[in-house]
Amino acid sequence: MPGSSARDFYDDLAPDYHLLFPDWDVSMARQARSLDALVRRHLGPGARRILDCACGIGTQSIGLALAGHRLVGSDLSPVAAARAVTEAAARGVDLPATAADMRALPFASTAFDVVVCADNSLPHLLTAQDVTTALHGMRRVLRDDGLLIITIRAYDEIRRTRPTSAPPQVAQTSDGKAITFQLWHWHEDGERYDLEHFQLIPTGNTWTVRVRRTTSWALTSRQLTDLARAAGFTDLTWHTPPTSGHYQPILTARRGCP
Repeated sequence: MPGSSARDFYDDLAPDYHLLFPDWDVSMARQARSLDALVRRHLGPGARRILDCACGIGTQSIGLALAGHRLVGSDLSPVAAARAVTEAAARGVDLPATAADMRALPFASTAFDVVVCADNSLPHLLTAQDVTTALHGMRRVLRDDGLLIITIRAYDEIRRTRPTSAPPQVAQTSDGKAITFQLWHWHEDGERYDLEHFQLIPTGNTWTVRVRRTTSWALTSRQLTDLARAAGFTDLTWHTPPTSGHYQPILTARRGCP
């Protein structure tokens, strides 16, 4: 099955991305609570300078900005980044966002207190070299002792069971309920998979069917921990959904002082 680039995938998905959630604003608020709690636990109270380096349409950035933090967004998809700016403004917060590859972040060194890379974005990088390059860049833009937050799918279990689909999600639209589901086609290496992303969107008396394709690397917690440690991060800790309240496992790490 031929795939598409991650940029093409998210450029095409950006107008419909909110339909991945039953209620996007509710999900933004819920995720902001769990991520803000981690920021405060590690760095203490107060507004922080946060880079969301895979901001998409603003799912994490907007919620964190509403919580009082100073956000900057970047995303491989210029269409998604532009929508994030618009959606933030509609909710009364400022979110400067730019199109940028997380492997070449266009920001000054030590510019941020926190870097967030959420929603299973990092696994779109398919080699250890690319992940390492991205992690080095995240470390560069963090201040000394700054906080890295990465969220990915629960790949330890997924790698063991190799599911061929993900549960459908249903979202309400003005015309009815939109349905999103995924099919996964595993590579022979057992680590990477091609994803077919289907959205069925009600249109009058029929459905509009949209299919998008991309590839991901099912990074285990051990693999990502080792790569982050090799990139110079310290105090690496995994937080599970029952303890963090977040819907995906979270890795936190510190830049460390020279």
